[in-house]
Amino acid sequence: MGATQLHGPVRGSLAWATFDLQTRLYNILSGVSVDYYVRLEQGRATQSSEQVLDALARVFGLDETERGHLDRLARQRRRRAKAPGGRVRPELLRVLDLVADAPALITDHRLDVLAGNRLAGLLFGRPMPGLNTARHIFLEKAERGLYADWEKCTLDVVGHLRLAAGKYPEDPRLASLIGELAMGSERFRRLWARADVRARTHGRKAYRHPLVGLLELHQENFALPNESGMELLVLSAAPGSPTEDGLRLLAGLGADSGDAHPTVNAPVRE
Repeated sequence: MGATQLHGPVRGSLAWATFDLQTRLYNILSGVSVDYYVRLEQGRATQSSEQVLDALARVFGLDETERGHLDRLARQRRRRAKAPGGRVRPELLRVLDLVADAPALITDHRLDVLAGNRLAGLLFGRPMPGLNTARHIFLEKAERGLYADWEKCTLDVVGHLRLAAGKYPEDPRLASLIGELAMGSERFRRLWARADVRARTHGRKAYRHPLVGLLELHQENFALPNESGMELLVLSAAPGSPTEDGLRLLAGLGADSGDAHPTVNAPVRE
């Protein structure tokens, strides 16, 4: 969401003129001044009424996720959420063990993988703890072929990190990750400048595994309780599908190679 880029277009440029014209139009439609809108987008306007936020949401055509992000921007100086610690309860690890026929993993708001079951480790070809899926998608070019819909994955990642940055604006590790991605990936910089937000809840997720080929999975995201910022992700295959056969083959190949169950709660990269 938002008409500006990360720090806004340069004054005097064509982009600035376009932004200024658009913002003045939004101003007319919503009754909000240009200066107030800019301060709101930068998180410096903290006395926003529900009527003002409703007007902006109506003019910009915001969906539920984007409206929630707008609310956090407007109120983040009043009540800043503390970044969660990132420890996985033993009970959740038992839940992972119960998911035997589908890759399953637990991630935090930074997209650090905190734990994963055996099939998740086989899908990604590495132990789960220590993996950050944002780095994996944007910075590890040799791994890009694993994601059959790589471009869509990049949109999901940037939209998720935008939401996380709005919820945890004082998380230094999140800020460091965003800076690292911006330095290392031109596509990340372009997508981040668009200021889109996106909540990952469910949908198709396709992988091209080097041993078993295309796996067309359905991803379900389950937000874990107590404001932990964690999600349980389960990647399931349709019954009787080639993907279900592919997962069985992958599990069998892993058993033949004597793979070990991934460790959990290992230190993640700072």
